[in-house]
Amino acid sequence: MTTTATTIFPITLGCPKNRVDSEVMLGLLIESGYLITEEPDQADILLVNTCGFIQPAVEEAIDTILDLVAVKKQHPGMKLVVTGCLVQRYGVGLRGELPEVDLFIGTDGFQDIVAHLSCLPTGEVLVHAPPPLYVMDSRTPRRLSTPPHRAYLKITEGCSNRCAYCMIPAIRGPLRSRTMEDIVQEVGELDGLGLKELTLVGQDLTAYGLDLGAGQAGLHHLLDQILTHSSIPWLRLLYLYPGRLSDQLLDLMAREERLLNYLDIPLQHISEKVLKAMRRPFGKKHLHNLIERIRSQVPTAAIRTTFMVGFPGETEQDVEEIAAFLREYELHNVGVFSYSNEEGCAAEHLPAQVEEKVKQERFDYLMEIQSHISARINQGYVGRTLEVLVEGVSQETELLLEGRSRFQAPEIDGCVYIAEGQCNSGDLVKVEITEAHTYDLVGHIVP
Repeated sequence: MTTTATTIFPITLGCPKNRVDSEVMLGLLIESGYLITEEPDQADILLVNTCGFIQPAVEEAIDTILDLVAVKKQHPGMKLVVTGCLVQRYGVGLRGELPEVDLFIGTDGFQDIVAHLSCLPTGEVLVHAPPPLYVMDSRTPRRLSTPPHRAYLKITEGCSNRCAYCMIPAIRGPLRSRTMEDIVQEVGELDGLGLKELTLVGQDLTAYGLDLGAGQAGLHHLLDQILTHSSIPWLRLLYLYPGRLSDQLLDLMAREERLLNYLDIPLQHISEKVLKAMRRPFGKKHLHNLIERIRSQVPTAAIRTTFMVGFPGETEQDVEEIAAFLREYELHNVGVFSYSNEEGCAAEHLPAQVEEKVKQERFDYLMEIQSHISARINQGYVGRTLEVLVEGVSQETELLLEGRSRFQAPEIDGCVYIAEGQCNSGDLVKVEITEAHTYDLVGHIVP
């Protein structure tokens, strides 16, 4: 326990998995008597949990740290703590690059945040970035940072896939699954809070249980248990690896209304040549069959994916294969991002690196195709009534409310603007869609 009320200003960057780590830290800190503030000038300690997956994330993290350094300089005695993927990736090298930081903690060690903060008075700059082995459990204190009606639940940590472009196994360590009993226990606790939406997260949800030994249950068994032992109306999955999406999972999704027919499946590419260079253990035929299988078993499924452009050796013809795939299957939500040649990844020294200008041209080309597809899909909702989870007053204007349909994930996809009707944040309401835009919908509440 702290002897005085030390105040902390937290910032979280990156993905939902990182958000859960921050929530664990905040839970531990609050349990130990620390206070949380939303004003950096009022804090004794500035705490930023960083992403370091790709270069743009690294740059965002550095910019955020430098902003906090500026705050710290105005307040003698204030401390600055940096945690997360940036620290795990670059380790002790950060100490020389960011001398204003008082404490660095990697992706394993945040669970000991209270003990690490006790070292701050010594004035010694410490870096804690051991190989990642930690897995949280239901006994771990956690302070939710999401709105009261929704939350994330991390069911695995790390990743044992070896994609050539990805640093996650190096940053987050190998796959570590929580036990089914422990996950169901935490789901029950979250259900008791009155959640309307629970999103299960992991680097590869379809790998759940593979590390627990022969005979251990997989993802569809876990979901069956969650559905049996909870009453949360919406259960969402992020993310599903293309190579392990089982018929059992799709059958469960087709049967269970509470398991949202929303599949976020990062395909990354379609070209056989590029997929092989990426070390993806499947080819073009598998991906075509995958979409056909989903559409056959879950006809109402909304499929979201990401594609990478500019991987070393990629040609215009390879990009055309993605374009043809988009046109053929007309997926609900598609994100495109440019390959970032990350230091330490297997693809770092591959020949035929693609120029940044060309990457941008390919990005623009595919996004233009998808924008028309998304607009066409959204137009098909006009006149229909959708179930919408209300988030609250719109970020765009106080004259509108904002919510999401089943096929729109929080902080990722578009939204539904509610122009008429009375409701509260966290309500599940019926909304008749009257207007469609490329990524968003507009409607009014109906009885």
